[in-house]
Amino acid sequence: MKSMNKVIKYSPFRELGGLLAFLPIFLFAQNPSGKTILDKVDANMSAKTRVMTASMEIGTERTKRTMTLKTYGEGDHKAYTEYLAPVREKGTKMLKLENQLWIYSPTTDRTIQISGHMLRQSVMGSDMSYEDMMNDKPLLEQYKAEVAGTEIIDGRKCWVVTLTAIIPDVNYFSRKMWVDTERDVPLREDLFAKGGKLLKRITFSNVQRVEGRWFPMAFVYKDMLKDGPGTKMTIEEIKLNTPIPASYFNLGNLK
Repeated sequence: MKSMNKVIKYSPFRELGGLLAFLPIFLFAQNPSGKTILDKVDANMSAKTRVMTASMEIGTERTKRTMTLKTYGEGDHKAYTEYLAPVREKGTKMLKLENQLWIYSPTTDRTIQISGHMLRQSVMGSDMSYEDMMNDKPLLEQYKAEVAGTEIIDGRKCWVVTLTAIIPDVNYFSRKMWVDTERDVPLREDLFAKGGKLLKRITFSNVQRVEGRWFPMAFVYKDMLKDGPGTKMTIEEIKLNTPIPASYFNLGNLK
């Protein structure tokens, strides 16, 4: 009788084909999810409390002026800011409690609440609006995040993360964020209207180690619908998770 056993010859092409079949799955597994990336960003950028002294340089087509301010923040619900210089702005104070905002002006000795359409106005003539300053909610509570790939920003490899709104009351319908793959901090962010128009751009720089985490010590906030270089914020000193007296977050502290 003839043997019923068949001889199966080794084929390197068959083995290669098998490896190639799993290659797309392997590559996909190397990309973290958008949620994972934003969780790491929050771990670096967020803190229970934050005390920060910074300079804010506001540029226009013809002029440039610089202000010094100190901010005390507790989570994403409370923030108190006092302007220290120059003389013209010295003593101006702002208080945020949840979704409410008050401003005290030493010139008029009055405290007013900023609400409604006033929230879209510029903060001290900068490229930032009061809405920008008020929106401190975690991004994952407002947006769906997806990883679109990688790109190089300022010589650093970054994850490109696209964010699409999942709730109606957001300042920007979509965002595009470039996150440093090694340090888990954003290096750039574009903010878009619902129709896709680019409204604002934020660029982050001077990333440093701050109390065991990476943190950008400077950023430029640019209103893309306005001329000029934008508003540059430079952090001169920052302390994280340090106790802040409750009196700082009291309306009586504005005067």
